[in-house]
Formats: sequence, structure tokens, C-alpha cells
Amino acid sequence: MLIYQIYPRSFKDSNADGIGDLKGIVEKVPYIAALGVDAVWLSPFVTSPQKDFGYDVSNYYEVDPRFGTLDDFEKLLGALHRRNIKLIMDQVWCHCSDQHPWFIESRSGLKNAKADWFIWADAKPDGSPPNNWLSYFGGGAWAWDTTRQQYYFHQFLESQPTFNLRHPALRKAIWGIAKFWLEMGVDGFRLDAIHTGFADPLLRNNPVRPKNMPVAPDVPIDIPQARQFRLHSEGHKDTLLFLEELRALTNKYNAVLLGEVNGENPLQRAAQYMGKKRLHMAYTFSLLKQKPDAAFFAQTIGHAEHGKHKDSMFCYTLSNHDVPRVATKWGGTERAAHVALLFGLSLPGPYCMYQGEELGLPEADVPYEKMVDPFGLAFYPKFKGRDGCRTPMPWNRFSAHAGFSAARQTWLPVFEPHRALAVDAQEADKTSMLHFTRRMIVWRKAQPALKRDGFKMMKSKSDVIVFERFDKKHKLLFVFNLGTDATNYKLPPTLQAHATLVDEVSIGVQRVKHALVLKAMSVAVLSIKPH
Repeated sequence: MLIYQIYPRSFKDSNADGIGDLKGIVEKVPYIAALGVDAVWLSPFVTSPQKDFGYDVSNYYEVDPRFGTLDDFEKLLGALHRRNIKLIMDQVWCHCSDQHPWFIESRSGLKNAKADWFIWADAKPDGSPPNNWLSYFGGGAWAWDTTRQQYYFHQFLESQPTFNLRHPALRKAIWGIAKFWLEMGVDGFRLDAIHTGFADPLLRNNPVRPKNMPVAPDVPIDIPQARQFRLHSEGHKDTLLFLEELRALTNKYNAVLLGEVNGENPLQRAAQYMGKKRLHMAYTFSLLKQKPDAAFFAQTIGHAEHGKHKDSMFCYTLSNHDVPRVATKWGGTERAAHVALLFGLSLPGPYCMYQGEELGLPEADVPYEKMVDPFGLAFYPKFKGRDGCRTPMPWNRFSAHAGFSAARQTWLPVFEPHRALAVDAQEADKTSMLHFTRRMIVWRKAQPALKRDGFKMMKSKSDVIVFERFDKKHKLLFVFNLGTDATNYKLPPTLQAHATLVDEVSIGVQRVKHALVLKAMSVAVLSIKPH
């Protein structure tokens, strides 16, 4: 499955208010279909005060007026389905907005129908929070409520209280939300930060990381939270029962479940969360946050493929709305963008491609005075947050706001260097990244060796990652040089007489007898004949 992630705020604005919307996406469905993707993952569009840009929900049943109406959503769903494209809806079920009616009722006192729908705790005798848990967005993870005279737990912003998902009535309410959208016709859910849904009910302190492991591996910078092992504040085993109940429900609708899984050992946790009774797919930040590193990638992918279950798949991705754009991480050149795309498309299982990846868009430089991401604003200038990957899509090179919007001002500015990579400019250039993306997707779908999950990591030297993809009758060998220097790769003796270079998808490589000469940031794809 090839998934295309759309961040609605930044895709296409249809009503000139500076914010992308559902009608704008409908307008671009032919463009999406022309890419050849199988599904769209649609980031949050339901009602929200937008303090975390939709990941703080105040009504799970309504479309936020900024994005349109429920009728607009149904039209989008129909437009995608007519082109055999599935829609995977983002669901934020580990926390909500402090403006959600459930939380407003819960905080009103100790005795009400929703009093225990969130994680509340008394202060310590000295008035301090109940334990040492810290927030992903900086500072403590407990906020004091003056009405209820207790602390509530929040994994992210103070305005995003964490649910008590152990409460049966809350679970029932969430299943009601799921049924509402499934009966409307959505094809599945992407579960936001699902590893944060269950914490230790005893509220035990997180242990401190030792001096030789000062920073958690899954955070972008050295924030205070990264100095703890998040042993008790997330990832509790009760998550598994929640996923099993949800899978039993979604099975009735033949819907898929894609989980965002992070934490101390994300691959191990993701494997645990997947399976016949749990998630169909999961992705982690293991490849998302990394610059090209052949040894790390080989270890990560090898571990992922070794640990996955028969009935589940890792969903690989190199770019999304939370991390810098892959074209920049991989070096900022056109060749790097090509190689990164082919790398993602060649891995086993589903691949998720973020809007603009097909254009080779680099990370945008958003000046401080125009930044809006609360994560970036909290840690600027050491960390500039997520605005740089969320700027508007460039549709027309010479139009106002690059064709994204007719508004006087957009919610984030268009990054001027993106104009040269606008869709209309690339449509007119058959050698462009956009046309390359379409060709590679067509090629990927035509390869029998890529239609199954046959995968074998091969030994290689520094900066080179080599693996085989195969089914019972077909085999492809991929050799990626992710380094900054040219290198040679000698084909294994068993393959030398049976390997043919596939020129249409090989980049920056030349075969000399039984060896490959690989330029910096290049890829060789070889078809292996049976022998």
C-alpha cells in the first residue's frame, strides 16, 4: 500500500481565508489520483481550538468550520472512492482539548459522570505534582486545576489533557466516534501517538537516564523529558487490550488501523502493538528523524523485519508533518530527493509519502516572527519546531502564494524557493521530480518482487546499504550509496553472472564487470535471474 499524507491546513485553500480546506483537497483529487497512491491519510480536520493545529480536539463528530462542513467531507470521500483511493482518518484518542465538553464537565468537580474520564491526582503534601513526569513539549506534565483542586496529566500541551482510557464509559464513547466515521465510509484510522494512551495507574516516578545515555533516542533535541526513561508515563501494557477492542470493532467494517508508535524501544513496541488482533500497520520515528546513515538504516530495517508478525506490516516513512522534510535531511540536492524516494518505495510493506515529497520540496525556513508551532516556539532557537515542513503546497509558480490561496495572508508563509518546484512548473518538465515520482510508483507496482514482503539484508561496507526483495520467482537487488563519497560495490560471486542493471531506476551508477561504481548519493537496482 502506498499512502499519501495530506496536512489539510497547507494543501489547498478554496475560500481565500489563508487556510487549506476540504474543498481545496477535493479540487486536487485528480492530482492525487495521478500520483498512483492507494490511500490518503488525512490529518485532523475536526473541531479544534487549533492550539496544536487539530491535534487538540474539542468535538470528534464535527468538521472544523475552518476546513468546511460534513457535506464537504462526504464529497471528498466520494471523490477518492470513485478513483479507488482509500481514506485513512487521523484520530486523536489519547488526549483531547481542554475545551472539549468532556473535560469541562470532568474538571467541574470530583463527583460528576465524567469525573474519572481523565487522569487526575492529588498534590503532594507540599503542593507539588504527584510525580516527576514531564511533557513532550517542555516542562512538567501536570497542570493544577483550581476548581477541582487537583492536578491533571497532559503528555503534550497543558491544553491537551490525557484521557483515562481505562474508564469503560469513555471507551464506549470512543467506540461511538469510531462507528460514526466508519459508517460514513472511512477506510481506517491513523492513531496519533498511541503509545501515550496508558500510563502507570500507580503514578510511579520515571527513572533518571544514566550519564552515558543522557538523551532519549526518540526526541529531536535535549528537552527535559529526554532525561528520563519514560518507563511509567507511557506504553503501559493495558494499551494492548484497547487495541484489541478497537480491532474487533474495525474488523466489522474491513477498516485498517495504522498506529504512530514512539518511545524508548519504538520498533519493539510497534511489533508488540501489531498483529492479527491489534494494529494492521505501525510506523515509528526511527527513520523519520535521521539523516542518511546506512549502518543505522540497515540495523533498523533488519530489526523491524525480523520482529514483525505474520499478520502485520511496518509502515516505512521518511517524512511527515512532525519532522524536517526528507529532501533536506538527505542532502538538499535533486539526486538526494530521487534516491530517498526510491529508497522508501523499495522497502517491504506500506510506504507513507508526505505531501510535497513528490515535488522534492526542501525544508522551509520560517522566520521567528512568523512561527506558530508551540513546540518550536518553546525551544527556539535551538529547535525551530515543525513549521518548516508545514508551509503551503506550491501549485502555481507565478501566482499569489504560489497558487495555494487567494487570501491576503496565509497561516504560514509560502517558502519562496518552493516556487521553482511548483506543480505547474514540474508538470511542464518531463525530467522533474514529479514525473520521476509517478514513473517510480508505476514501476514499483509492476514489480512482482515488490508485491510480496520477501526481504533480506545483505552485508555491505560503510555508507552502503544492500538488500534483496523477492517472491518465489523474482528477485531484485538494491544497492544504495548514502555517503558523500563515491564507492565501489563488488557483486557476490553467486550473483555476478545473473544480475542485470535496471537502468530506468538506477541513479548515479555504472557497472564495470562484476562491480558497481557508485557516485555519492546513488542507487543501483539489479534484476536477478533464477539460477
